[in-house]
Amino acid sequence: MRNALRRWTYVLLAASLTACDGDGGTDPQPLTAPTSLIGTAGSQQVTLTWQAVADADGYTVQRAAGADGTFADVGTTATTSYTDTGLAASTQYRYKVFATRGTETGAATEMTITTSNLPVALVGADITASRTFVRDSVYRLTNFVHVGNGARLTIQSGTRIEGEQGSALFILRGASIEAIGTAAAPIVFTSSKDVGARQPGDWGGLIIVGGGQINRTGDIILEGTGTSTTNNPTIAYSGGSAAGDDGSSGRLSYVRIEFAGFGPAPNQELNSLTLAAVGSGTTIDHVQTLAGLDDSFEWFGGKVDAKYLVSYESGDDHFDASEGFRGRVQFAIAYQDTVLPPRAFAGNLSSDPQGIENDGCDAGTGTCTFNSTPLTTPMFANFTVVGTGSGVVPSGGGIGMLLRRGVGGYYVNGILARWPNAAMSIRDQATWDRVAAGNLMIRNLLLAENAKTFTNASGQFPVDADSAATKTAWNIQNAAGTTGSLFTAFPTRPAAPTVATMDWTPPAGSAAATGGTGAFTGTLSTIGGTFVTGTDYRGAAAPGGEKWWAGWTSYARR
Repeated sequence: MRNALRRWTYVLLAASLTACDGDGGTDPQPLTAPTSLIGTAGSQQVTLTWQAVADADGYTVQRAAGADGTFADVGTTATTSYTDTGLAASTQYRYKVFATRGTETGAATEMTITTSNLPVALVGADITASRTFVRDSVYRLTNFVHVGNGARLTIQSGTRIEGEQGSALFILRGASIEAIGTAAAPIVFTSSKDVGARQPGDWGGLIIVGGGQINRTGDIILEGTGTSTTNNPTIAYSGGSAAGDDGSSGRLSYVRIEFAGFGPAPNQELNSLTLAAVGSGTTIDHVQTLAGLDDSFEWFGGKVDAKYLVSYESGDDHFDASEGFRGRVQFAIAYQDTVLPPRAFAGNLSSDPQGIENDGCDAGTGTCTFNSTPLTTPMFANFTVVGTGSGVVPSGGGIGMLLRRGVGGYYVNGILARWPNAAMSIRDQATWDRVAAGNLMIRNLLLAENAKTFTNASGQFPVDADSAATKTAWNIQNAAGTTGSLFTAFPTRPAAPTVATMDWTPPAGSAAATGGTGAFTGTLSTIGGTFVTGTDYRGAAAPGGEKWWAGWTSYARR
């Protein structure tokens, strides 16, 4: 027995010595393939970025032309990025990236990318004199770019503007933007990342600051600004005037804004389109936001009107108005199918995303009360706002239309569907008081597949609006069928939506084809004026009418 134990001791000792290296440590782990490989293409160059590989001391990049070309080394780098230059325009290339350690080479990660057929112009400096972006170039924002007082930025139809992370475009007070696309050639603001690698928060967004009034006092700074004295100074949007309520910051027409919402500081995410104190002389129509990290459209005060708005897949609210906004919005679509993960280090998803979220003013800021003037009294007419259904959005969200903090307004001829918390919430007494005063009106809404009509009366919800009398007085109807039955085409899960599966026109027999207010009278006629007209139908599309979103909008998750 003793000899047997001695033999086993020798075997175990030998095995242990074999497993050890010369200095008593263990062998390094094999190199893994780089992850998160992303390519950004210009007309004659491609920039690759990837995540670092543990224990690597460098990387080798190989390139092949076309689908069948042979890979060859094009360079090495000790960092996690590489720019390959001298390429041909409009050409497909394949790339492989390997981690290296001495003479060891790890597994490769491969991607395919096509160079642009247009030259790329880098835009990183502020624009202090009038300038035109032409359709024959791609413009890439590399910084927070400010169009200064007195300057006009003109953008030709069909122009593409790409944003790098940490970039945004600001149209400051006294400046203007003329971005006029067409249905066949929309102007596109989007991520600089390649299709398939884009995420919410890839860049900041478009911010327009006008000279209109807000209902907060003091020096009010635009959220997301002031994080750097060099490229992101503080921008105030307070101090406007009644004359500024009528002022013009230019025009946006047939414009898409995609994968925006980068936050330069924690909880300071920018919106896809921010309209701060913008005046009614500004023209906004046919504008889409897609896959933004924060709100899709946000209004702070001012009186700008808008028509034909589309928001697909928002990280927070689709439409958000506050601080004395008094503009009018007609024909607006919001659709939420999922919650898209944001770009790393770009910011955080909202804990309470809603369809429409309108506030009077947040008294917690110390710069206003719920009754500060001008009151927030917008008109939203002919909206189609569709949520995710249950089990997708955070529990604090999922309301189709949230009205709170003393907000008023006129909400008519709309559709609220598939909201997992409730179709509507009137959140405090100050807001309910607007109903009695006649400056909060909800009329002729169609609901479908919502968890309930109103949030329950308790705590911060002092009024139980969910009564048969209220629904009758406000002409609120619950559709008998599914959400999809209201529209000509509607996405069917689990397949991802496409523009082809979203036709918001009500078919024959749809409850949305009828039930509208008809021609406005009284207060609605006064508020709507010549800009908003009453309809016999509910929702953003007329039965048999123009498919105004078709041809220029897009849907993508990456």
